[in-house]
Amino acid sequence: MHKSILAATLLALLAGCQDAPDTSSAPAGQQNAQDHAEAGSETGSEASSEAQSDQSASDAETARLNSWFDEKFEEQLQQSPLRLTMLGRKDRYDEIDDVSREAEREQFAWLESTAEELQANFDYDLLDDDGKISYDLWMFQYELARDGMPFLEHGYSFDQMRGAHSFLPQVLLAYHGVDNQGDMEAYNSRIRGIGGAIEELLSQAQAAAEDDRRPPRFAYDHVIRQSKALIDGAPFSDSDNEAPIYADAKRKVDELREQEEISAEQADQLLSETRAALTEDFAPAYQSLIDWLESDRENTEVNTVGVSRHADGEDYYNYMLRVSTTTELTADEIHQIGLDEVDRITGEMNAIREQVGFDGDLQAFFEFIRTDERFFFPDTDEGREAYLQQSRDFLDNIADKLPEFFGRLPKADLVVRRVEPYREQDGAPQHYYPGSPDGSRSGVYYAHLSDMNAMPKNEMEAIAYHEGNPGHHMQISIAQELEDVPQFRTQARFTVYSEGWALYSEPLAKEMGGYEDPYSDFGRLVTEIWRAVRLVVDTGMHAKGWTEEDAVEYFSSHTPVPEAAVRSEVQRYLVMPGQATSYKIGMMKIQQLRAWAEQELGDDFDIRGFHDTVLGGGALPLPLLERQVQNWVREQQS
Repeated sequence: MHKSILAATLLALLAGCQDAPDTSSAPAGQQNAQDHAEAGSETGSEASSEAQSDQSASDAETARLNSWFDEKFEEQLQQSPLRLTMLGRKDRYDEIDDVSREAEREQFAWLESTAEELQANFDYDLLDDDGKISYDLWMFQYELARDGMPFLEHGYSFDQMRGAHSFLPQVLLAYHGVDNQGDMEAYNSRIRGIGGAIEELLSQAQAAAEDDRRPPRFAYDHVIRQSKALIDGAPFSDSDNEAPIYADAKRKVDELREQEEISAEQADQLLSETRAALTEDFAPAYQSLIDWLESDRENTEVNTVGVSRHADGEDYYNYMLRVSTTTELTADEIHQIGLDEVDRITGEMNAIREQVGFDGDLQAFFEFIRTDERFFFPDTDEGREAYLQQSRDFLDNIADKLPEFFGRLPKADLVVRRVEPYREQDGAPQHYYPGSPDGSRSGVYYAHLSDMNAMPKNEMEAIAYHEGNPGHHMQISIAQELEDVPQFRTQARFTVYSEGWALYSEPLAKEMGGYEDPYSDFGRLVTEIWRAVRLVVDTGMHAKGWTEEDAVEYFSSHTPVPEAAVRSEVQRYLVMPGQATSYKIGMMKIQQLRAWAEQELGDDFDIRGFHDTVLGGGALPLPLLERQVQNWVREQQS
């Protein structure tokens, strides 16, 4: 039996975790059978027959519900051509999503109609436990969308993190595969579609600006830089360099030509269509975006506070906290959790400082970690490749231990890559892009390597586990590959669950034999306190009047994270209100549930079974994840 290294300290936190049902006695059906065992075989037979009948009715209603879910999820998928592509499908392959407000309202109306149909046509009490979780999950998603409709226009159309200006080209580059001439024609059609989408979103950004809802100035600057990079080089100018999409199109056409899928004449025609789409639709839309951002830049704020500065900003932030945590925790409560966690982790950091024999206090140790050249790869192409290779080595080593801790393992491979130059940012966080559900396309762990001085060696091990295995790659791949739950659950996205799992994976990797170097173990604590600091500064900026500089100062004083990375992080929180709170809240909940399950099951606790339970139902809001674990514990006890 594996025992959590954190169980002793976490059991004290379980007061905030809903008590599990009393499972010390036999389930009602078993108890009734025992009570009537002496009444005669006929009575026992009747009870058994009734139980079998009830089970058959439950199975039938759950199967009917799951079939309905699959039908509705397919309808939902058909509303998003890009989501279909990201799932490895070629439906509507020549289209991109309708990004208009009208389309958003139509999609919500569809979702509302499904909630009404669900409640009217299915008997909740007749469903089995997993069917009830599926039912409640669909309703949870609907209710979250319903409550968000008043804030439809509060998010930023363009920012450095999630703007469509960078996401849409990334779909073409990373997800739109080209296997034949038709696929390439669809690619060219999508280039034109991106131009139209940028124009639509620009009009939304302009309307928001008229209502004085703008992102901070740094977001404008990043979007201008990223957009210019997309229309720099051939075919937009006589240059030896090629713009990212044109270079990608040429590569894909060349591969078709080499595979004899097309003739030389067809290849020329396809690339001629690519150039036309780029110069006639794509570039003009991006130039309009750049021109407007540059003209409106003087109206933006520098060293600003969070979204509370906007009309209804406080209500919007409270809603975003609910979206990000799937709880009713308030900004004040989350802020205090962050302060408490910063204090706890600081104590563990001091213990490692003493272990390595450093002569100085923690702030001096932070400065040592920030500046000593031993903790950084050279800022060269060789240094960048060394970073990628070392990350691959860490992931290869931990892969050997996965079967000891997991029954379910992902089918999709994992690769480690540098972020494409057009979207790379100094000090920006590493991230993960999922593979396809059938495992044919690998998951990708991306690292920003434009500034190697912002990528310390001692943190790279924990980050590799977070983004790769046993973190995001394992969680998302397993979810996509599930066959025993409705398909919509395999694609559900709850940041508190996915990021909570990835952060939980970092100390889990220590149980699996990682972090042999104490400096890497210190790096693990750095990444954890990083997430605890997020609770403090996100709520500080969006609910307590902290400015960007206030947040940078707090962040820098409690971590050794390089200044470039601190600045990038704080700017991320400013344009993504609430999202940063999901990591630590989700991690702590999974740790609490594990500690409770260990206490309830004692020597019968199976770490593989626990992890398969957490990962085996797809992403869930925390209340439903808690119920799933409770159901598993009850099954083990009975």
